[in-house]
Amino acid sequence: MVSLPEDHHLASREVVNWTDLRNENVLLSHYDPGRDLEDLLMSKLLLAKDGPKIERHDVSRGIIKSLISMDLGIGLALESDTGNFANLVYRELRDEIGPIRMRFFARWRADNENPALNCFLKVLAERYSLPASSD
Repeated sequence: MVSLPEDHHLASREVVNWTDLRNENVLLSHYDPGRDLEDLLMSKLLLAKDGPKIERHDVSRGIIKSLISMDLGIGLALESDTGNFANLVYRELRDEIGPIRMRFFARWRADNENPALNCFLKVLAERYSLPASSD
């Protein structure tokens, strides 16, 4: 997703193309998933003559949202990190194939007996199929 100030020229669109981000000022956090989002952005605009200006900040994603809402740039966000934020809108990013899907993986130690972990794993198993064990 791209996060935009509500009065940004791309905010009126339902869908934004990666190439529309050329010449934009993109604000990213030094923290996760900032680096992954930057790598994705650069891979999508690899052939773009006028790439975006990327500003990295040593602040949380919440502070990045505040900077975007003050019209200091735009941002990239995972769909799970969207929500109501004053003066900020989110739009789906697409390329010629369609929307981008990022996969994440989790690992845990077999000797971890934390009861919260068992509850978390049950919720995951209900919603998503677990990968086959590689033991």
